[in-house]
This record gives sequence, structure tokens and C-alpha cells, in this order.
Amino acid sequence: MRFGVLGTGHWARTVHAAALAGHPTAELVGVWGRDPVKAEEVGADFDVPGFSDLTALLDRVDAVAIAVPPSVQVALAEQAAAAGKHLLLEKPIGLSLDEADRVVAAVRSAGVASVVFFTFRFQAGTSTWLSQAARTRLAGGAGSWLSALAGSPFDSAWRREHGALWDIGPHALSLLLPTLGPVVAVQAGAGAGDTVHLVLQHATPRVTSTLTLSHTVAPMSTGIEFFVHGDAGRLVLLPDTESPVESLSAAVDELEAAAVTGGTHPCDVGFARDVVAVLATAARALESGCREAVPASA
Repeated sequence: MRFGVLGTGHWARTVHAAALAGHPTAELVGVWGRDPVKAEEVGADFDVPGFSDLTALLDRVDAVAIAVPPSVQVALAEQAAAAGKHLLLEKPIGLSLDEADRVVAAVRSAGVASVVFFTFRFQAGTSTWLSQAARTRLAGGAGSWLSALAGSPFDSAWRREHGALWDIGPHALSLLLPTLGPVVAVQAGAGAGDTVHLVLQHATPRVTSTLTLSHTVAPMSTGIEFFVHGDAGRLVLLPDTESPVESLSAAVDELEAAAVTGGTHPCDVGFARDVVAVLATAARALESGCREAVPASA
């Protein structure tokens, strides 16, 4: 399958382009960027051309891997889907439910395959954890992801504006939704910096989970852990944050399979839309100080 990478930032270059360039069955054809100089620079790193004309790149590929800020991604995904290209997207797929619904509508209208790169979902350890959870009667769960974003390669304008809730919140929800079920209501509280504390009510009665997310803790306080608990005890997941290229390569495999079979994927745009619905609800709950209901799935 021939791929184009849309984006020229750190993640686009070091993960998306790197994984595609080394993939055994995918072919990296080119890199698109709003800045033609950057597009050519990143393309040159992988011996492919850089494009500033998106249509020109789309004419040469079967699929695109998009690594740009969420609101920028929406229009690119719509254009690529309308051109019949399969989509490997970043999370969140939008910064509002309206944006997420636009992406879902574009994918469904075009009949293309979609996979959203919730990084942990493409790791063997997570697959084992999810399988164990599926065999357990669960009562709840919790997650904590504390990071120090300042000065890192991910310290971008959109992350500073929207904070940990929208950046790492999708990763957390990608683990809790498949194990504990859909979220129907959210309570939220703000901590220091961009720290948020969430209480999630899942659709199953009396099943709840909690999340603490931050990009602004002291460096010595950083760490990540998730667990669910039930009649088989406490199932802990310590996700791998050091192998994103391998995870992206697995996501490429799964997009290729979905495109060939015409099937859907557990991490497609429909699932990603439900993640955005919870995030948007959490943002409302932070503003209102009240328990907020999550909109139903599309």
C-alpha cells in the first residue's frame, strides 16, 4: 500500500515517516506540509519528494498517515477520504464533537478504512491486558498519567492551549472504554497547572473509573499507570512509551488489513468519535462544576 505522510513536525518525522519508510509492505511515497521547505526537508530524510500541493500527493497514494494538530487534521482527513484514500489518523480526531462528527461522516460517505493511532492499543502488552480484562467481571478502574511537557519535543502550541485532557486523555480512554464500557457521565475537577481529575460513570450500573492527567507536574513526579479491578483481582498495565515506531508499524498492518477486507477496526473513527465525546463532556464539567452527560454514539 502506498502512503503519504501529512505533516512535518517531530511526530510526523520520527514516528509516522520512519515507520512507513521501514515497513515491509507499505511504501512511503511522499511527505506533504503547509511549508514547502519543511516538506522537502523531511522528504529528503527518507528519499521521497516533499509536496505542498495536497492533491498532487493524493494522486500518488492509496492511504495517508496524518500527524498534524487536531483541528488541522479534520479538513485534511475530509479531503483525503473524499479522494478515496484510507486514513491513519492521530488522536484526538478533533477538538469538538462537531469536528469529530465531520471526520466520521467523511469516512463513512467515502467507504474508506480508518485507524486512529491510540499508541498503546497497538502493543502486545496491551492486547494481553485487554484479553485478561475481557475474561473478568469488572467493577471499575483507574489511570494516572503525569508528565512534564515543558521543553520536550511535544511542547507544541495546541498542547499548551488544550492541555493534558485533550492530549493524553485520549490514550487513557482508549484503555478504559474497551474494558469498562461506554461512558455516560463525567465529573471533573481542576488541579495545579493543567492537571485534571475525572470520575467516569460507565454504562454498566455502579461501574466507575477515575483518571488523573497532567502535563505540568515536576519532572520527578512523572509516571504512568492504569488498572482495572474485578473478581479476578487487580489487572495493572504499565504502557510502553518507548517504542512508538513499532506501534505505528502495527497500526499500518491493521489499516492495510481493514482496507483489503473492507472491515472496520476497533480503533476506527467511530471509536475515536466516542473518545472525543467524553473529552468534550469533561471540558464542560470542568467549566460548570457539575456532573455532565455524554452524548450518545453516532
